[in-house]
Amino acid sequence: MPISTSPARLLSSSAKPRPSPHKARHLPPSHPGWPYRAASSSCLWIWTNAKAFTEMMSLDISDSAQIYAAFVVYLDLLEGRNWHEVKHVGIAELQLVCLHAREREQESLQVMVPVPVHISLSHERIREIMKKASLPQEDPDTPLSVTLAIVESDSTVVYYKMTDGIVIPDPPDDTEDVDNKQWTKKRKKLFK
Repeated sequence: MPISTSPARLLSSSAKPRPSPHKARHLPPSHPGWPYRAASSSCLWIWTNAKAFTEMMSLDISDSAQIYAAFVVYLDLLEGRNWHEVKHVGIAELQLVCLHAREREQESLQVMVPVPVHISLSHERIREIMKKASLPQEDPDTPLSVTLAIVESDSTVVYYKMTDGIVIPDPPDDTEDVDNKQWTKKRKKLFK
């Protein structure tokens, strides 16, 4: 007996059609664009991010784990943290994909260097990354700076800001700590 794939044959009298996964929960069914607007919105998101992933894959980077880490950080910055102008840049000589992004629209670009957790980094390698990945500084006295984005296998990302040289820390945000005698002593010690 041949197997029929017609809709009438697939839906028996006891089977109920499943709701479309593309229906947006935020648009009421009375909305003129529902469910097509929701589907086109999710398709745009998938297309945009798939395009970025495909572009990362086309870079001259041979380590697929590094590309995966870069894409995870790309999604975290763009979707999870709402950063602006997240762009990927391949550095073939280091075999790295770096990300340039702005935390806020008016702020300067920051460099993120995604690294899978299993990769070991020596001091020499970190210095080489800082020299070749960091952006040119407007002020020559500003030290080079990159942020390492360590990516765990479960897609957890930990960010470490690396700066060339010693940088005086910003004062604490909490006003109680600013008045604290210990903070005053530390501050005097740092500015000597």
